Amino acid sequence: MRGWWQDLTDLVLPAECGGCGRSRAVLCPECRAALTGAVPCRVRPVPEPAGLPVVHAAAPYEDAVRATLIAHKERGALALAGPLGTALAGAVRAGGGDGPVLLVPVPSARRAVRARGHDPARRIALAAAGELRRTGTSARVAGVLRQRRAVADQSGLDSRQRLGNLAGALEVAAGGARLLGGGVVVLVDDLMTTGASLAEAARAVREARDGWAAVSGEFDARRMAKEARRTQGETGMVDVDGGGDMIRAAVVAAPPDSFQINRN
Repeated sequence: MRGWWQDLTDLVLPAECGGCGRSRAVLCPECRAALTGAVPCRVRPVPEPAGLPVVHAAAPYEDAVRATLIAHKERGALALAGPLGTALAGAVRAGGGDGPVLLVPVPSARRAVRARGHDPARRIALAAAGELRRTGTSARVAGVLRQRRAVADQSGLDSRQRLGNLAGALEVAAGGARLLGGGVVVLVDDLMTTGASLAEAARAVREARDGWAAVSGEFDARRMAKEARRTQGETGMVDVDGGGDMIRAAVVAAPPDSFQINRN
């Protein structure tokens, strides 16, 4: 009985800080500052996969931030979803615009969700939506993406292999296309590495939106979006402010070298 009660208590009040291990703190002040203390920045992997939306991240994936994400994802430290959601909300805001946003989490493999006992990206997305609403931004979460085929474990794969592994792997669930609407969709995840997952998620959302437009009469809007995508050049970046398809991406963390775009 004592062990069961201790396990339940640790879900609410973890025995140690998720970042540094300090006792009885969800996140100590130093680790919380590492996660949310900096201004979120645009990030871009090299090489950059075609179709990748503009991505913003809250913090570099290193030290306390890395430990915090792993504690939440792999060790089930669910109380960390709150501060991680706050960090993700900051990255969403950094993407620009004050209007309503729809957060679409990138789904984990079903076997991973079963093994972990929770879906980390969805949990953080819900926390981020709550934080955005508390600070005046209309936000909701739509878990409409799902895997339509099995994929290999991404660990150990390089960027080219990850793209091949994920190509065509995601789809929007039946009935989900109408939820995507014509407004701003922000794809969200806890971590971006090569950008392959976000690029595949964006492809699935665009495909679903185009299909919904075809049956709902929104031909002109979708045609303009397609034309904007054709004029974006080889980078595949989505020009949200320039009449593109209104898809962005936000993550809690990204590799430190992906922040180099901001040093030009």
